[in-house]
Amino acid sequence: MEWNTQRNIRQNAILKRSTLHRLGALALLGFSLSACNITAGGGHTAEGIGYRQARFSEMMVMKSWRDCRDEALVLDKSARSSGLPSRYLASAKALQSCEAAAGPEIVNLNLEERMRAIAVVSLNFLKGGDVERARTSYESFQQHFGGRDLRFPDGSSYLETIAVLLDMTDSTAAGELSTANVNATLKSELRRARYWERH
Repeated sequence: MEWNTQRNIRQNAILKRSTLHRLGALALLGFSLSACNITAGGGHTAEGIGYRQARFSEMMVMKSWRDCRDEALVLDKSARSSGLPSRYLASAKALQSCEAAAGPEIVNLNLEERMRAIAVVSLNFLKGGDVERARTSYESFQQHFGGRDLRFPDGSSYLETIAVLLDMTDSTAAGELSTANVNATLKSELRRARYWERH
């Protein structure tokens, strides 16, 4: 009996070893196959690198645009603190040159930031007294951003405000100023100015 027990123990040990070997071989085969699947998808490597290079290029263009914009906004801050028209004009020209230097790579990048920058350009040209360049910048804004609008902190519309300031609306139309989404103080001042023009 003892001999049978030892034989059974040996057979069980051999069976366990062979089962472990088979499981190990299956696991090794599974890992090998999964490794093949990982490298099989490597056909897109060139596309991935090209995509990354394009994104990197866009990021660099956007970074240089932001650096330029930040320098121009320092001029804008100086203009607001001093109130000098020449500084407003310098700030507007600097922001305008940032947009021009960026080129076509920036067309679809960070629209909101670019909209704000071009809005500041037209407002600063207006504050600096260059109405024609303010008008050109406003028209450029409309052309580039297809009717998208910005809101001032009080909720008034940039497009409507600048149109009223540049007198691009029909000032003779009844209620044109009343229906415009323009700051209440600005409306009051424009009404006062129009009253004194007529009387």
